Amino acid sequence: MSASGRTSSATAPLARRRLLVGAAAGAAALTAGGCARGASTSAQPGTTSISNDNATWDDGYRAAGRELEKITGFSLRPLSNPSVTSYQQVVQMTLQTSKASDLVKWASGYQLKRLARAGGLTDLTHVWEGYAAKGWVRGTSREAVSYRGKAFGIPLYESYYVLFYSKPVFRKLGLSAPGSWEQLLHCAEVLKRNGITPFLASQVGGWPAIEWFQELVSKVDPGFYGRLVAGEASYTDEPARQAMDIWHDFMRKGWMTPPDFDQARGPGALKEGTVGMFLHGTWQASGMSAAGMKPGTDYGAFILPTVRPSTPKSVIAESGVFVVPGRASSHEAAKANVGAWLTPSVQRVWSDFLQDSSANPTVRAGNPVVAELQRDIARNRRTALVRYWEASPPSLIQGNTNDLGGFMAGQTSPASTLRRMQERAHGEWAAWKRDEA
Repeated sequence: MSASGRTSSATAPLARRRLLVGAAAGAAALTAGGCARGASTSAQPGTTSISNDNATWDDGYRAAGRELEKITGFSLRPLSNPSVTSYQQVVQMTLQTSKASDLVKWASGYQLKRLARAGGLTDLTHVWEGYAAKGWVRGTSREAVSYRGKAFGIPLYESYYVLFYSKPVFRKLGLSAPGSWEQLLHCAEVLKRNGITPFLASQVGGWPAIEWFQELVSKVDPGFYGRLVAGEASYTDEPARQAMDIWHDFMRKGWMTPPDFDQARGPGALKEGTVGMFLHGTWQASGMSAAGMKPGTDYGAFILPTVRPSTPKSVIAESGVFVVPGRASSHEAAKANVGAWLTPSVQRVWSDFLQDSSANPTVRAGNPVVAELQRDIARNRRTALVRYWEASPPSLIQGNTNDLGGFMAGQTSPASTLRRMQERAHGEWAAWKRDEA
């Protein structure tokens, strides 16, 4: 799983030996004074370095950095480490040392809280408040970047979990984007009848196992989802059982791809017409373009309908963050750049590169499919719910994600999976609160 929360779909599970070797190699490289690609983390005049785990974004950082330079005098210099495990370990090992980069891409929510709790991060509360005064950040996302009342992160992007779908396939079969649960089931039945797998579902890379869990639980009862991830409800409660039963039923009907289906193949599968719908973050829009698909013509997207019409509407939201190590070699430059990051001119370049939503709500997405989703969220006043990966203590989420992967592989039943998840939740929440005391 990406430390920022966003991981390349091409990331495949690694064997334990490869994980250990990658982590050791990444730590050794940084200890020697370099990060990914051998780039030095030491100060370079006129730049701020960014540690990140997604090299495909390097050109986007550089483009946004050119806009930042017009405002602050400092560009961005990405330092990419492609091994997620290595990246996370290296950041935590070097955060409070002179080897720390100027900016670090990380995850929000409890992933950020755990990093902040260890110490070594710069308090960015004044930066956050400046953005809030201009309306350049959503006040509801403050908690996801805070620890003990102080903001330690500035939002890097904002993505939503949606179902991409093949417009040519839907047109051929006389289907349209479903606006209700009954219409969704009808689409799935028609697709299956015509030899097309209705839904892409994957556990490749581990973390994707959370996607259908968070979607179905939140569309059964978004209020319950909020209580569940806050440790105020049980995984064995009725809404969670109902969500897992729906998921299990979809798999038994052959409506989902095998769990070893790599999400990197998702855009191609939609284009080929072998899969009808692909649940993923809106950041996958760039993957659609890379596969030669035009937004609005070759693909569309919609938010999963609620199971019951009376259920309040919601959307799962994901946002990575920039954090500033306290011992960054270009500390003032880093603070200047995070203080200008959400400027509309910078965000226009950045969101156009990602083909996704900006964390600044005043910036409309350039991709028409994503822009329409933004309008839907505003029009229907959907409650934004924190993505499962960031919503609870990291050790709890990691263990539960493994259990969900086992469920997808047919190793456990819905009931036994939920019991294991609840047993872990009981212990991990107690440990988190004990450490907080």
